[in-house]
Amino acid sequence: MCKMAGQKTFTLSQVAQHRSKKDCWFVINGRVLDVTKFLDEHPAGGEVLVEVAGKDATREFSNIGHSKEAQNLLLKYQVGVLQGHAFNEADKNASFVESKHKEMSAFVIKDDKMPKYQAFLEFVLPLLFTGFYFGYRYL
Repeated sequence: MCKMAGQKTFTLSQVAQHRSKKDCWFVINGRVLDVTKFLDEHPAGGEVLVEVAGKDATREFSNIGHSKEAQNLLLKYQVGVLQGHAFNEADKNASFVESKHKEMSAFVIKDDKMPKYQAFLEFVLPLLFTGFYFGYRYL
């Protein structure tokens, strides 16, 4: 493990001073990020980022399961490193690579093994129950 050379070092209390829509910073994997300019571009909306502003958002970022492209964006918005955080060699040598795509790609998990009748039932049963409810309630 080693410390990243040439990067400005911030404490968590310094990062905590940047918690607004006009000045939004947080920490992910020891990297201090200024994502103020990214708030309008974030696929889930800027409010999601403002909620974790001024904090270590590593757990939240990891739990979402971001794409490689999103992970690459971390390097673009990095303004420094968190004091006391150690990086491995791969993280130390990482650099931002501009994507050829203008938009971030997303993927949908689709289970093609679902029987056809199940899709039909998922559509018809709620309608059937709704009809019974209104029939009982108003007749």
